[in-house]
Amino acid sequence: MTHGFESHSGFRDAFGKLLGHPPGQSETADCVTVGWMESPIGPLVAGVTDEGVCLLEFSDRRMLEAQLEGVRQRMGPVLPGTHPLLERLRAELAEYFVGRRREFTVPLVYPGTPFQVKVWNALRSIPYGETISYEKLAWAVGAPGGQRAVGHANGQNRIAIVIPCHRVVNKNGKLGGYGGGLWRKQLLLDLERGEQTALSLFPAEARSNGRAR
Repeated sequence: MTHGFESHSGFRDAFGKLLGHPPGQSETADCVTVGWMESPIGPLVAGVTDEGVCLLEFSDRRMLEAQLEGVRQRMGPVLPGTHPLLERLRAELAEYFVGRRREFTVPLVYPGTPFQVKVWNALRSIPYGETISYEKLAWAVGAPGGQRAVGHANGQNRIAIVIPCHRVVNKNGKLGGYGGGLWRKQLLLDLERGEQTALSLFPAEARSNGRAR
């Protein structure tokens, strides 16, 4: 798929083709429940287990299908449905986007390689409104000179915004990369710096026309 899921119905239809499961509320005990969430910077696909949030990706990210498959392999069947943690995440995101939440409290589950988990843990320690360079992040995880490896692990983060990979920038202060698109990264940083504090300030053309790499 080139442009990702552009609508809720498209998301549900694609699941049947991608994973072989019909849409609807899951009754499977051990599964990942996924749902669709609107945001000021584009729709998101979220996934949760009973233990926590394991997926939050922009619906137009080209890696989304690979991320869903990775979640399925690591955590079990992936089925559309409803779950209390999806509602909790939706509420916390809404507060974040209007500038009323700086820290997320929803539990997270993010299995990966030891190095990936170390990087993702380090991302969670970056304070709201601040940034860190890939070089400093590499030092923080005990891999001096490992900016490339850190950048790759950063790009493999499956829980956008809540695990704030958008707070990592180049040493010279430029944005660097971002799987959700650099326009989103800039808006998230602006929001956290107090330069964007209301949903109406997010440009409509970015919400409707923005595409991930």
